[in-house]
Amino acid sequence: MSLKSTAYDLVKRHPGARLALRRSLRTCKAALYRLRTAGIRPDPHVILFCSYHGKSAACSPRAIYDRLLTMPEYDGFRFVWAVESPERFPALAAQSRTTLVPFGTQAFERAMAGAGYWIFNITLPEHISPGKGQVYLQCWHGTPLKRLGFDIQETDNAMNSLGEIRRKYRLEGEKVDYFLSPSPFASRCFRSAWQLERWGKGDAILEAGYPRNDALVNPPPGTVERVRRELGIPPDKRVLLYTPTFRDDRHISGEGYAYDPAVDFHALQEALGEAYVILFRAHYLVASRFDFTAYQGFVLDVSHVEQINDLYLVSDVMLTDYSSTMFDFAVLRRPILYYMYDLQRYREHLRGFYFDLDELPGAILTRPEQLLPAIRESEHFVWDDKWEAFRRRFAPMEDGHAAERVIHAVIKER
Repeated sequence: MSLKSTAYDLVKRHPGARLALRRSLRTCKAALYRLRTAGIRPDPHVILFCSYHGKSAACSPRAIYDRLLTMPEYDGFRFVWAVESPERFPALAAQSRTTLVPFGTQAFERAMAGAGYWIFNITLPEHISPGKGQVYLQCWHGTPLKRLGFDIQETDNAMNSLGEIRRKYRLEGEKVDYFLSPSPFASRCFRSAWQLERWGKGDAILEAGYPRNDALVNPPPGTVERVRRELGIPPDKRVLLYTPTFRDDRHISGEGYAYDPAVDFHALQEALGEAYVILFRAHYLVASRFDFTAYQGFVLDVSHVEQINDLYLVSDVMLTDYSSTMFDFAVLRRPILYYMYDLQRYREHLRGFYFDLDELPGAILTRPEQLLPAIRESEHFVWDDKWEAFRRRFAPMEDGHAAERVIHAVIKER
């Protein structure tokens, strides 16, 4: 077992030691951050973007960045992207006003200190907080079905106790200047989960819609044809997008969260292989590697695709469980199936939900044998009043102009 795996295993089994270690590391890292960035003043015309801890350059931060590049009034601004592997993003590097820095490095810390704006879709590193002259926009990355932060009442999380989860959310809630929300429903959840009122951030919510969904309303011409071609999807086949989320209690020391697909792909291939292609999209926290070679041409692992919107646009039906992808996919007015094979455990021991699942307009499936009939039925899908009520409640502001609203509200022409 590696030293990293041993350390992870130790902190999983000893919450007290884990808490003390994390507190010490945070204090030490914060002191080093202040030392390394001493004397750096934030430039009000520099914006730093980061999505999924540098794993990609996507989601709402990317949509805001792309829109800024087209707006003449922001020609004087410069941009920084924090990514894990800068060499993976040649298109960003080619932009004359854009610099890439490796996420988590000293160069990243100096870039953070020198930027007037921070735009993230995930929590900041715990040891870094915005200083004077800096504005922090938290875009988050989805409408919540499962409870978050202070709203979680019980958890079997493998890496964090309930107290530790709430501490992380408190640290983040105290930092935000703006917290992006796509709906009144999400606004209530975010205020509660991060206890924004408690930290004096009750006015931080910016209810403007998710910029990442602008491309679902106004997709670039030729997107569907391009994505189908790149993924090798035959023109005569329907596409099912499978987007399961991770399980808080499934963690492998030194690697990350694990997930084992609970779908009988063999049975589905026998029944649907001539007519369908399944796109499998793992949650960004899942470290598992998936081998679908036995289903070659039928199941495609698309977890690596940078822009999930591309997958939404080429898909005829979504199969998910508790993932927030359901709310974004509803913008397209296409069928959604919910495969919740571990519903009781997820509801009672892992997270719990923000609303009664009876409000979901699609079929809730709990057994493998229900999948095939439900997929067949989706071929005759009709968008009715229940589906429209769902979209209006959870995605009421997705009109293709969210990025513009966010930019005008947050980024000042100074």
